[in-house]
Amino acid sequence: MGKKRALITGITGQDGSYLAEFLLEKDYEVFGLIRRSSTVNFERISHLQDKVELVSGDLLDQKSIVTALEAARPHEVYNLGAQSFVPVSWEQPMLTGEITGLGVMRMLEAIRACDEKIRFYQASTSELFGKAQETPQSEKTPFYPRSPYGVSKLYGHWITINYRESYNMYACAGILFNHESPRRGLEFVTRKITHGVARIKHGIDAELRLGNLDARRDWGFAGDFVRAMWLMLQQEEADDFVIATGQTRTIREFCQVAFAHADLDWEQYVVVDERFFRPAEVNILLGDPARAREKLGWELETSFEEMVRLMVDRDLELVAKQGE
Repeated sequence: MGKKRALITGITGQDGSYLAEFLLEKDYEVFGLIRRSSTVNFERISHLQDKVELVSGDLLDQKSIVTALEAARPHEVYNLGAQSFVPVSWEQPMLTGEITGLGVMRMLEAIRACDEKIRFYQASTSELFGKAQETPQSEKTPFYPRSPYGVSKLYGHWITINYRESYNMYACAGILFNHESPRRGLEFVTRKITHGVARIKHGIDAELRLGNLDARRDWGFAGDFVRAMWLMLQQEEADDFVIATGQTRTIREFCQVAFAHADLDWEQYVVVDERFFRPAEVNILLGDPARAREKLGWELETSFEEMVRLMVDRDLELVAKQGE
């Protein structure tokens, strides 16, 4: 048997880029599904572009997915492609549903048409728990999504389980809690903080405006989380897992670590701005990764503080370059 082949949707995103790196290290042939659009940003995979093969396709278009699968002939498909920013899902609920929800079914249907033996990973999310019915949240916790994004992801999650049970496909979902990195998009609060720190440190900005500082999240490092995705596709039987750190931090704590790393006092610069409060805030999202530890042998390698420092260092570099 030659090299294992994997197709990643959302390869230009944070998780896609870390997963591509991880699979290349495991000697996979890596294919990435990209939309033919004027806005595709290759920044996160620019260092990998000669090592991965990009095929065009769109989660809105069934035929293009089939064509991509026929070109890549993957053993594994990682569906990370989505409209993944919660606030945008309120502004574009239909599009979010089409991509993040129905896109999963289009991919599963395409796999069924091309090769039912393909192993499929669906990127589920802690936003499925939304208004959390219990804390911490495990694989048995009832879902209660609180945004069009969460509801769309719930459709994707259940349709994955449905295809596994109905067609005996190897299809599984990873319920991933928040995971961050220097490659996180600037629209996410964690990256907004670390980038803000860099701009303040370099004298460009005098303040950083944030919403609810008491919002708590279970934040892990994206590089650790993609390893769990791969582990899920290496098991004898497909199953769904919560992937989390099992600890929560407030946005305030994130600020403390980030500003301190740049020798700044966060309280002098952070301004609470009600415009950044969500229409429906989720309750405390805190994952219980016990099953993933036990069954997958998955462990965290990067601490919260280390992750925040990595992000600040990268943004200090980026902002310095922009100022040159």
